[in-house]
Amino acid sequence: MIAHVRENQRDTGLVRAVGPWAFAASIVSMIVGAGIFAVPAALAACVGPYAPLAFLACGFAVGAVAICFAEGGSRVPTSGGVYGVIEAAFGPLAGFVSGTLLWVCCVLACGAVAAALADVVASLFPQSLATAVRATVIIGVIGGIALVNIGGVARGARLVSATTTLKLAPLLIFILAGAAAVHGSNFALPVQPGAQGFGRALILAVFALVGMESSLCASGEVVQPNRIIPRALAIAIVSTTILYVAIQLIAQGILGPSLATSPAPLADAMAHVHPALRAVMLAGTAVSMFGWLGSDILGSPRQLFAFARDGLLPRVLGRLHPRSHAPYMAIACYAAIAIVLALTGTFAELVVLSTLAIAALYSAGCAAAWALARRGVALSGAPLNFRFPGAAAVIGTGSMLALIALGSREEIAGLATLIAVSVLLYLVQARIAVARPR
Repeated sequence: MIAHVRENQRDTGLVRAVGPWAFAASIVSMIVGAGIFAVPAALAACVGPYAPLAFLACGFAVGAVAICFAEGGSRVPTSGGVYGVIEAAFGPLAGFVSGTLLWVCCVLACGAVAAALADVVASLFPQSLATAVRATVIIGVIGGIALVNIGGVARGARLVSATTTLKLAPLLIFILAGAAAVHGSNFALPVQPGAQGFGRALILAVFALVGMESSLCASGEVVQPNRIIPRALAIAIVSTTILYVAIQLIAQGILGPSLATSPAPLADAMAHVHPALRAVMLAGTAVSMFGWLGSDILGSPRQLFAFARDGLLPRVLGRLHPRSHAPYMAIACYAAIAIVLALTGTFAELVVLSTLAIAALYSAGCAAAWALARRGVALSGAPLNFRFPGAAAVIGTGSMLALIALGSREEIAGLATLIAVSVLLYLVQARIAVARPR
């Protein structure tokens, strides 16, 4: 009962204005980021023509996680998404650790994508102006998207819906134009890939498929969340898995062995069809980055907002705008951190750590959904009530733990350190709260 009261208080004042297609578009936009314009080459370098199988395997695993998230999200539809689900199931310490994993990984990725977008734009200018252009793009793009979201969740959702359509268009052009240029001989496998290659391929494929956790942070502003959240997750995971498999097959079928060494695989593949299509793919990369940033800033700052509402961060981050009812202080803080990270650009090496941290979060989210289903928790109408929540939880948790095991010792140690620091911060915060006079 205590958990129920906290969830309701956390979302007080928020406006449930995000509908099914806008929410599904937000999830798709988070998953289909700039990575798909480069991941096909990295996958081919690991496992060659077997790369589509990596997407299928990871799509199955992430699909099991999505079922658990849909079950948990339909039972505890609150700001912070999976953080709220884990907290409701396992208590505030587990919730704080999971929420910290979530927002740290998201803000690192936000800064990385913004830096990459700025580099693309700066490359069009003389070297003497590159530094100034890069900084202007980073501040302008992140700051501009933040201002849109401060204007209200409905405005942020409309921006995401528009950019999702724009970012998917080049990928659909790639599939339609490239299908006729595929050659069967390009699927020959000269060398059998090893176990290490398959392991890295699975990590890369999961990296390309993650993203739903960020959009779920806005669950407290979704209309009829017990119905919309499961439906949006199903649309997003199924559609993106099919899309990724098709893109990988066509890229391999056009470029063959050269796919593994291509710096811009989709653009290089389209150059074989028509030179103008290469420019379309490059433009699509920039649009995809912008769309990803829009989706991230729509969802991820809600994690800071949820922490603040629960007394785990300064209360100022839990303030709502008097007119738009958006968590404007959390959005502004998140955007400021992302801008600093993007300007410094010193965190690219943490991409794999980010993926492993998300895998840990996914494991906890699957277990939490199962626990809530067993206890019959439902805060917003009839939940999904998936018939086999235990099977989905076992598949999702097991596959994510196996993925973590594929990381190097240093990467796993880094993940353990991040979790340990999160626990320490929570204990310190809890002690301060106890010592504070009432």
